[in-house]
Amino acid sequence: MEIKKILFATDFSEGSKNALPYAVDVALRHGAKIYIVHVIYDITKATGWYVPHTSAEEVYADLEKSARKELEKTFIDEMRKFKDFEHVVLKGTPYEEITKFAEANKIDLIVLATHGRTGFDRLLFGSTAEQVVRYAPCPVLSVREPQHKSA
Repeated sequence: MEIKKILFATDFSEGSKNALPYAVDVALRHGAKIYIVHVIYDITKATGWYVPHTSAEEVYADLEKSARKELEKTFIDEMRKFKDFEHVVLKGTPYEEITKFAEANKIDLIVLATHGRTGFDRLLFGSTAEQVVRYAPCPVLSVREPQHKSA
């Protein structure tokens, strides 16, 4: 098995912070590059609302700028020992954009956190991890938040 490209999907949650060490460990063991990917959810796809084009584009430009800043500062400590990575910000439905990016870039492994949403949240947002597992063109490592944290 050859792993040269890893997509690490993040929503900047605590779960994502817990999942990153898995991506880094696999990358170090295999000499792989990590693509740290954040997807800005396209609200117009989810709601069907009409948003004037100019205002929507301005909002998404601001969101992308903020996401890039967040990518650069959020995982700085974890990535210090690792040099071969790239930040990527996409816009759309998260699982669709993650799987499209994985296919287009010939990703060998996707690493992401699961959140265990239930009830209304699951109905409203669905499970990005579940959809990525279902549609990904490569293996997916889904990392749950630990139930018991070490002291």
